Amino acid sequence: MTPDQQLDQQQPGSADPSGWDAIVVGAGPAGAAAALVLARGGKTVALVERGPFPGSKNMYGGVIYGRVLDDLVPEWISEAPLQRWVTRRSTMVMTPTQALTVDFRTTAWGKAPYNGATAYRPDFDQWLAGKAEAAGATLVCSTTVVGLLRNSEGAVVGVRTDRSDGDLRAPLVIACDGVNSFLAKEAGMYHHDGASHFTLGAKETLALPKELIDQRFGVRGRDGVDIEILGATPGIPGGGFLYTNLESVGLGVILQLDGLSDSGRRPEEMLADLKAHPAVAPLIEGAELKEYSAHLIPEGGFDTMPELFTDGMLVAGDAACMCLAAGIWLEGVNFAIGAGIAAAETGLGAHRSRNFSAEGLSSYQARLEANFVLADHKKLKRAPGLVLSDRVQSQYPGMICDLVEEMFTVSNPAPKEGATALLRTAAKRNGVRLRDLAKDTLAGIRTFG
Repeated sequence: MTPDQQLDQQQPGSADPSGWDAIVVGAGPAGAAAALVLARGGKTVALVERGPFPGSKNMYGGVIYGRVLDDLVPEWISEAPLQRWVTRRSTMVMTPTQALTVDFRTTAWGKAPYNGATAYRPDFDQWLAGKAEAAGATLVCSTTVVGLLRNSEGAVVGVRTDRSDGDLRAPLVIACDGVNSFLAKEAGMYHHDGASHFTLGAKETLALPKELIDQRFGVRGRDGVDIEILGATPGIPGGGFLYTNLESVGLGVILQLDGLSDSGRRPEEMLADLKAHPAVAPLIEGAELKEYSAHLIPEGGFDTMPELFTDGMLVAGDAACMCLAAGIWLEGVNFAIGAGIAAAETGLGAHRSRNFSAEGLSSYQARLEANFVLADHKKLKRAPGLVLSDRVQSQYPGMICDLVEEMFTVSNPAPKEGATALLRTAAKRNGVRLRDLAKDTLAGIRTFG
């Protein structure tokens, strides 16, 4: 069915007989969740996606924390197109010649209710958008929203698209149009869009037989591994990641835009260096490249979020910078789904009160603050600045690796040095002042405590 045919089947909206009850822009996790809740609430919903299918424009493949779906789609554990359950979580600190890995695994994450799972986003996004369709939402693909429609008072009352009969009208628009949201910018809601607030993720999907992945990563069955890497991008604030799918691994780097621009290097060069690292190369040896992709990531955190509501419009997911990049926690899909649910519930309330003004939609903020979406972002709002700081990125990986190397180096007949002396030596070698180390340790306690 073409987009025109899909829209021709629309039913008159209860709030606006000439249009829809709600228009959701973007069929990613935030948009699909919002459309699903609105459709279940009996509202007519247009879920507009610029790609040929949900997820087609998304490079992301990684860990999804699915417990946010427990109430929305209770059968998600058995139905969602997931690759492996993450039962092993590792943090690797590296220099060009060293690597220290803190490795944790548990059998608890390999059984219900599970914790995280790896997935291909095109598969996952199509599945969740399909749930919205099954509930009654109209999915309109290959359609780009190019602007907002406003009434005489300036309230958002719909969107313009690149279709021949382009205008779609509704009393509520939910902008889930991804990082650097054009709709939020047009509405005057974005105030923190500098390059320093964004990173570029560059990733390769590398095919390997399941048996080889199981052997190299020490897992069996549907068990999987997620490795987050500090020090993978020398000279550029960022990090790296490596995770297992059933018959492929995802390997990538995250690069702060300002640092990448200043370095004069290209993302694929940084990724090639990571692939050749002695701690990584044996894990991917013989793998076949299946995909290379890159994508902007909003990593600025709470202080860089746009306004979340205005007359006739709400903003959710990456469009609202709801990616939690806090070093220990690297999450996005669960926050997008949580925000989409809250946006839809706010929309249902606005339909009941017939009040789509900013005041009528302001309960959206309260809903997000009452659940994990804004609560976690507020709690960890200092984390992006700490994690991407010069010392954490450029000095501490070398200090940590040097300290551990010296601790385990047997230098008989010389007597062993104490840990304090070794720390001083490693810190001095990497240009770290102990007062700064103490200050950053305290900042870390305040941030994550």
